[in-house]
Amino acid sequence: MTLHSRKDDCAAASAHQDATLFFDDLHKPLTDLMAVKEADHCLYCYDAPCIKACPTSIDIPTFIHQIRTGNVTGSARTILSENIMGGTCARACPTEVLCEQACVHNLAETKPVEIGLLQRYATDHLMAKGGPHPFQRAVETGRHLAVIGAGPAGLSFAHRAAMLGHRVSVYEARSKPGGLNEYGLAAYKMVNNFAAREVEFLLGIGGIDIMYDQPLGGVLTLNDMRLQHDAVFIGVGLGGVNDLGLEGEDKDGITDAIDFIEQVRQSDDPSRIKLGQHIIVIGGGNTAIDAAVQSKQLGAENVTLVYRRGESQMGATGFEVDLARRNGVKVVLWSKPVAVQGVQAVTALTFERTQLVDGRLTGTGDSYDIACDRVLKAIGQKFDGAGLLALDTSYGKLTVTDDYQTSVTGVFAGGDCIATGEDLTVQAVEDGKQAALFVDSWLQNN
Repeated sequence: MTLHSRKDDCAAASAHQDATLFFDDLHKPLTDLMAVKEADHCLYCYDAPCIKACPTSIDIPTFIHQIRTGNVTGSARTILSENIMGGTCARACPTEVLCEQACVHNLAETKPVEIGLLQRYATDHLMAKGGPHPFQRAVETGRHLAVIGAGPAGLSFAHRAAMLGHRVSVYEARSKPGGLNEYGLAAYKMVNNFAAREVEFLLGIGGIDIMYDQPLGGVLTLNDMRLQHDAVFIGVGLGGVNDLGLEGEDKDGITDAIDFIEQVRQSDDPSRIKLGQHIIVIGGGNTAIDAAVQSKQLGAENVTLVYRRGESQMGATGFEVDLARRNGVKVVLWSKPVAVQGVQAVTALTFERTQLVDGRLTGTGDSYDIACDRVLKAIGQKFDGAGLLALDTSYGKLTVTDDYQTSVTGVFAGGDCIATGEDLTVQAVEDGKQAALFVDSWLQNN
């Protein structure tokens, strides 16, 4: 087992040319003047609905007021005290359907406060400022906790547990931390190697070690984790991907969108990626949008995103769908793939038009073809239970109690891998934070 230090992580990040520099930042950061002007737009509501709409319960009016009064460092502390990955969430969270949608300005049909941009302004300021970590660890408890998975849930758990005085060892299957923040978000959302820099900042609390290239199963087992640690937290996310279920789905040119996004994020030169000129992206979530937009930005001539239902049923937000259209992506609705054309490589997909009949999606019998030389599947991910067979997965994911404990005593879980998990980074961060608090309480009684 190889132990990598924070300095090793930083050096590796510096040595690796940032692939995301190929893409423009989706949201340009606010200048000092712009931030103060936007902060002035906040009404500092009593019982603010934006706080209730935030899964991590950030005190949004307070952090905005702190920006307004020039206390930007204090503003960042207010954010990070509830959401240690507030920098990523400011970039990737669908704020337009969470806190910003709850903003009272919407009631007057005026522009809501740009909460996401203000959050990024404050957290970026603190990270750029450097200096000591903004939070201190409690007195050492002598307890040693294991975390399986260095994604948002696992890292959030590790940071909060370390703050509470516990020692934490994180076991990560891959060679870099961050989970989907590192591998699964569009490059234009996470420019300048931000995911790696945020992890480096988070680890500044101390008391956390990350062991890389340590997949669960085989040498590393859940039973070993239980025997070697006082408690275990599982934050493995969703490792599997769904299939179309079509004959010929294994033809050349048909790949998972999440793998394509990873390829872009980890490439030294994304412009050299062999993509194709006629791309079909299947799906209606943010992963589909990310894949389609990046395909277009990488030079594909035609990019068509096809979804089986209507736009109002898409998992992607209206902002994301508009983003795709603004980048030249053709969005086709009410169509499902029914056949793959081509001998060895895909040359076209056959689609059947769909409709809702008594609330159920059905085919109309009307079909058509779309020519392509690449198909990117973005039809959802699924839980991969490798190494976790001892745990209850009655609903296709890990089942947990209200205190995040699994069916095995002393083993907790959170994030996308649990039955109540949502496909949101901010919710995974909240799960990790809350689970750490519950584990701390559980340890005091065991």
